[in-house]
Amino acid sequence: MTDPAIVGVEDRGVDVAVIGAGPAGLAATVNAASEGLITVVIEAAAVGGQAGNAAMIRNYPGFPDGVSGDELTRRLSNQAASFNARFIRDRAVGLTARASGVLLRLADGGEMTSRLVVVATGAAIRRIGIQNVDRLAGKGVAYGSTVAQPDAMTGEDVVVVGADASTGPAAVALARYARNVTIVLRGAVDVSLSPDLVKQIERTKNIRVRVNSQVIDAYGESRLEGVIVRHRVSGTTEAVGAHGLFVLMGAEPGSAWLKGTVERDQDGYLLTGPDLELLQGRPRAWPLDRAPLWLETSVPGVFAAGDVRHGAARQLSVAVLEGASAIMLAQRYLREQAAIAVSAAG
Repeated sequence: MTDPAIVGVEDRGVDVAVIGAGPAGLAATVNAASEGLITVVIEAAAVGGQAGNAAMIRNYPGFPDGVSGDELTRRLSNQAASFNARFIRDRAVGLTARASGVLLRLADGGEMTSRLVVVATGAAIRRIGIQNVDRLAGKGVAYGSTVAQPDAMTGEDVVVVGADASTGPAAVALARYARNVTIVLRGAVDVSLSPDLVKQIERTKNIRVRVNSQVIDAYGESRLEGVIVRHRVSGTTEAVGAHGLFVLMGAEPGSAWLKGTVERDQDGYLLTGPDLELLQGRPRAWPLDRAPLWLETSVPGVFAAGDVRHGAARQLSVAVLEGASAIMLAQRYLREQAAIAVSAAG
């Protein structure tokens, strides 16, 4: 998609800085800018994030015939621009909480102060790294953390490659519609799948499991026709015909730049609101009398929305909801700060 105009911020002081221009970040931007808040979006890559590459999204409210990720995120970015939100092509590399707001450090060496921040940097889906597999992404090959619409594979042969807890449930869900489902696991079944899932899969006649195996290639011209599976011990290969390949290898949250500054879970996802109780108490040096708000991180005035957040639902519509909700909560924070300032002045 074509990015909206991305410009610098002359005064380097704003009301809201949104880090990331995926669906959550764009929704936060639209809601902040429409409220008259001086809003900037900081994005180093393409506006729209990974969602912008989705060929068709069929479960987004208001689009009964589906909508492409490019179209949806383009509409959001244009809407944000219509409210005078400004876009900066850069990357945030650090933040520091100050009395006047949050100081953001950018990769180009610049700095910016914002009254509040929404982190919506998402999570990068881990890929296999095979040329023919990547070439067919969106043409039968789907990367993700779950299978959103298993019924789309009705009557088809599909392959599921997994490295996280979503692999088994995704295969079972697909088996309700697909003709055959092949699960490809790098290790043994008892290592990769829970005992309950193993039993459920064994009872499902149209699921077969290839253990100690990996997908090494894919074939097909305009769409996926099949994959090549190699046994990692014997070295033997097998061609598996399929019109769907679901690669569920987890994701890497875009939060490394906040390590040591904002509390994260063991996988790097940002902890917010009630989930900060995972730290067995309030966040380190939490300065406010109240508990953190739902989408508020361990740093007051810094919120998280979308896939970068611990416990996020990993659905586009939910990411948009969280982006909008982050601004509602952020406005509450601003009102609190204003009341504190008035009280101190009095």
